[in-house]
Amino acid sequence: MLRTRFALLATVGVLAGCASNAAVSPAPAPAPAPGAPTPGAPRIHGETKVATKAPMPPAPRGVVDSLLRAKQLEDLAEAVRLAADSAADERMLAALEESHPSDSMAEEDVPVRWDIDVATWGNHERVRWYLDFFQGPAHERMQIWLDRMPRYEPMIRERLQKEDLPADLVYLALIESGFSLTATSRAKAVGMWQFMRPTGRHYGLRVDRWVDERRDPVRATDAAARFLSDLNDRFGSLYLAAAAYNAGGGRISGGLRRMGITPVSAEGGPAVDEQVTDEEEEEEADVGFSDADFFKLYQSRYIHRETKDYVPKLIAAALIAKEPRRYGFRPPAPAEPYPMDSLVVDGLTSLDVVARLADTTVTAIRELNPHYLRLATPPSTRSVVRLPAGKADEVGARYRELPDEERVTFRLHVARKGETVAGVAAQYGVPASLVYDANPGLRGGALRAGREVVVPTGGAASIAIAREVSRSAPADDAAGGRVRYHKVKKGETLSGIAKRYGVSQAKLKQWNHLSSSKVRTGQKLRVVTPASGGSQRVASSESAAERRQHAKGAGTDATRVAARTHKVKKGETLSGIASRYGVTMDSIRQVNGLKSSNLQAGRKLKIPPRG
Repeated sequence: MLRTRFALLATVGVLAGCASNAAVSPAPAPAPAPGAPTPGAPRIHGETKVATKAPMPPAPRGVVDSLLRAKQLEDLAEAVRLAADSAADERMLAALEESHPSDSMAEEDVPVRWDIDVATWGNHERVRWYLDFFQGPAHERMQIWLDRMPRYEPMIRERLQKEDLPADLVYLALIESGFSLTATSRAKAVGMWQFMRPTGRHYGLRVDRWVDERRDPVRATDAAARFLSDLNDRFGSLYLAAAAYNAGGGRISGGLRRMGITPVSAEGGPAVDEQVTDEEEEEEADVGFSDADFFKLYQSRYIHRETKDYVPKLIAAALIAKEPRRYGFRPPAPAEPYPMDSLVVDGLTSLDVVARLADTTVTAIRELNPHYLRLATPPSTRSVVRLPAGKADEVGARYRELPDEERVTFRLHVARKGETVAGVAAQYGVPASLVYDANPGLRGGALRAGREVVVPTGGAASIAIAREVSRSAPADDAAGGRVRYHKVKKGETLSGIAKRYGVSQAKLKQWNHLSSSKVRTGQKLRVVTPASGGSQRVASSESAAERRQHAKGAGTDATRVAARTHKVKKGETLSGIASRYGVTMDSIRQVNGLKSSNLQAGRKLKIPPRG
């Protein structure tokens, strides 16, 4: 197990060292009033003329290489930290989903200070239970979520108010994701607002192998506000709308009908319209319910436990977020609002290139653009890349000065008949594992003719690699063990899984907040394996065949690269060629007898093996 960890860390080290050029669809900008920008609107450049600044003077190549290596090591360390933080979010959100109260709590008065009705329902037993849960087992994570909130809260409140919704519905994002842009639930809901793929697409979010706008806080917030507005219009109740956000409008409507709960019109009588057609009846019949109807439905068997507890979680989160000190939390420090400066790019553009133009790290740009899954914008389309505040003019001018061939450190390779992943990786001089990482869903070694394969020639370390490193690191509460995740297969039992990993059932229950020994197919279980467990079987997301193929590809790369020669093209530099093949400039100089870094177009260079 330690050997696996060291090998992975070594791989990441190579990736971080071999990049050279520093290098989850856009939110639509509101139409500005004539002659003046709209306050709070995204500043998008690339479509209108901006005063062009003088080109950046070239820096000595050796200095640039050194700075880039340092930046990428910094990127990797930050990516590992963010990945570990995201994994902690997912564990606590899963615990929050599975935690259900078993007894009532003493009632206390709750002051009326919100634009959602917490005064009426703040003393409900489930609300009191979740207040205790947030103050107890979830206290540390809840504090982190509260600390994240100021960055996104102003933007979310403004968008909710544009839909005539209470701004305090911002706390839905608190219980959905803890304001994490990359949170993923066991049901495959993604992002701050935890959209499922079909619902996200229905509300205009792009979700494909290049982009997942469920991770974009601006676009996802816009979709969530419209979704909540539609649900509120449908039911006439914020709490029923919130429950429908969690369970779906059809399930809530069906539960209300089975309960015999009748909507009430503005005059106080049954909401009956003789002119409603059959096609309109199902939607119109839902109008006119109240928040009290949710708590009637709460007492029934017609909605799941998770949906029953969704509104109490919201109310408890609102109470704490409004008065953190009252509940034992530290008020979050003021934070810079989420930046709305942007750059419009055409086609494929690498995020590491944008980072260089913005004089920042790849990690900083990736954090602002988590919806781009491959560290690059998609080809054949215009995309918005979000930038640090105040950088739009500068980066826009620099981008327009940049030659097209320097805007990409990725290559889009169209596979030919008989090609393999290892062969493509060797052709571009990158590890096969990096090709797998840049192409989610790619399995096995053979490639179908015509398949597009993204090859990250810049060598930037990816989110997936950083996440794997963070999961391999010792857990704080694991007493020297290592955290792994096991996906329950059909027929497996908790006792069998415990035996497989050499741990007790009691520990498995504790790590996963289980109240019984029942597990379901597809459920992910957190497992802490002993640090010395070299013979322990560890759950893996790869099949044995895939691991053998990865190992085979990694071994093939060095052999093929060792035999390669490179014909210098006009404008190429020694630094760029070294980066492409994952070797040092000095090694190329040595095997080719070069005395300087100046290269003549057409010259053939021998490329030494990596390592």
